[in-house]
Amino acid sequence: MTTASTMKALRLDTAGQPLTLATVDRPVAGPGQVLVRIAAAGLNPLDAKIRAGQGGHARQPAPAVLGIDMAGHVEAVGTGVEDFMVGDAVYGMTGGVAGVQGSLAQFAAVDARLLAHAPASMPLSEAAALPLVFITAWEGLVDRAKVQAGQSVLVIAGAGGVGSMAVQLAVSRGARVFATGSVGQKTIIEELGATWIDRDTDIQAAVDTHAGGEGFDIVYDTLGGATLDAAFVAARRYSGHVVSSLGWGTHALAPLSFRAATYSGVFTLMPLLTGKGREHHGEIMAEATWLADAGKLRPVLSTQRFVLADGNAALDLVESGRAGGKVVVEIPAG
Repeated sequence: MTTASTMKALRLDTAGQPLTLATVDRPVAGPGQVLVRIAAAGLNPLDAKIRAGQGGHARQPAPAVLGIDMAGHVEAVGTGVEDFMVGDAVYGMTGGVAGVQGSLAQFAAVDARLLAHAPASMPLSEAAALPLVFITAWEGLVDRAKVQAGQSVLVIAGAGGVGSMAVQLAVSRGARVFATGSVGQKTIIEELGATWIDRDTDIQAAVDTHAGGEGFDIVYDTLGGATLDAAFVAARRYSGHVVSSLGWGTHALAPLSFRAATYSGVFTLMPLLTGKGREHHGEIMAEATWLADAGKLRPVLSTQRFVLADGNAALDLVESGRAGGKVVVEIPAG
């Protein structure tokens, strides 16, 4: 434990410009918060969009410290916190939006409701890759679609961040899981427990081959745009449910309506933006911990490794779309 009053952080001073490594005031845990010494920050496409000035819905104006996901150890506990103590390994989706300091820093004062104890089965550098993508998968499959054992689930882009979580979550619940991906992603998708479908396959052909021509019980779209339109066609008649984490465009609902199927959207930032439902995010992360420690959940990680000083390069890789897995920035203690 240290009593230093400052820390290192990567700060966005001007949108559209690189982050700057700076010495800033170290936060203090207020009521209901814990101070976390951050070991690793998991990066997401939204972090890169905010840096570029394109993530207006995240409400994170410069100057700001970015980074939505984190894992680390509790350094201090604020009043009213009972579930965590100094030294606990914790993780969660805790900031980087809504004017709240993010995880690209050595410390963060975090709302304890957003946290869970980190899995004992993996290093914190891996655990930091889980929060946003697992929460997004859970909210779609469990909270909205109520996935059940024996159901057929199609995950669009099953090797991606949210997709890989959705595949593993659906498999853990006893569903029969199918996932689209490139030829190069076939092995990853199959190792996660799903039947691979070439992403270039016509959607009706996929329905005919893998869903008896009737459609899938649940379709999880992680890409939006034309793939969401295709998802509407892939839903089972009468009982099918389509979920999308990127349903932000304009879409014709006729294909879904003609199948008498239903649709749900997922907006994972809501508790961070509004303050409502934060306890549920902590509960979801506790479920992730249970699954990880049971050997049923693991992140798909980029092979490239970064430390805090390399944060801009890490975000560049995320922005390129060629990371090959979640990008993590490890944060030295010194």
